Amino acid sequence: MSDATVALQLYTIRDAVAQDVDAALARAAEIGFTQIELYNIVEWRPQLEAALAAHGLAAPTAHAPLSVGEPERAFEAAQALGVTTLIDPFIAPERWTSRDEVLRIADELAANAEKARSYGLSFGYHNHNWEIENRFDGQTALEVLAGALPDDVALEVDAYWAAVGGADVPALLETLGSRVRFLHIKDAPEVDGALSKDREDQLPAGQGAIAWQPVLEAAPQIELLVVEFDEYRGDIFDGIAQGLAGTRALLGA
Repeated sequence: MSDATVALQLYTIRDAVAQDVDAALARAAEIGFTQIELYNIVEWRPQLEAALAAHGLAAPTAHAPLSVGEPERAFEAAQALGVTTLIDPFIAPERWTSRDEVLRIADELAANAEKARSYGLSFGYHNHNWEIENRFDGQTALEVLAGALPDDVALEVDAYWAAVGGADVPALLETLGSRVRFLHIKDAPEVDGALSKDREDQLPAGQGAIAWQPVLEAAPQIELLVVEFDEYRGDIFDGIAQGLAGTRALLGA
């Protein structure tokens, strides 16, 4: 785990990127990020390509929701931007409420993984809380999904969403095993004896109530730790600086 790279999920600074891609990525690089997990790659492709090169940033992974739009454009953009693994970050929560529907999702992801391979890309899926909260015969929907996916489809586990969804995150990671290659890192305070599910309450790693060392120890194979906030109450660039420092501290770097 000490060899894992720390990246920034571009969605975190989406407002700044929408105003000026180059300036936003310049600030991320100044803070100390060398890897960016991309977002909105079809719309921002030309600006991202220029800014990544200008600031010496690599983009090993990218998010693209393939259930909407034209998947081929996302594959083409990922290929052009130097991405190696394209990750679908969102499939609507109402689709995770039955085992049969989860198996249909697995078939769809498998088909997209096959298309991704034709572009020289690996493929994966990223969870939120609903893949954890929905359970079938004692298994989370995410575990059901994993059991139905081809072995080469990766998982990017958002440890925060798994935790607020009620998972024992270390146990979940051990169950999911080696297909978990990427991990999203953000923290949550405890409110009334439970982790806060309020997106506005999200904190840098190490500043909340999530016990991170057992999480990291449960997934020594992780290649990339990704700093991300869905929302943040303070200055977002201060937040990602604290997130990077906190994540590095967890790694002992």
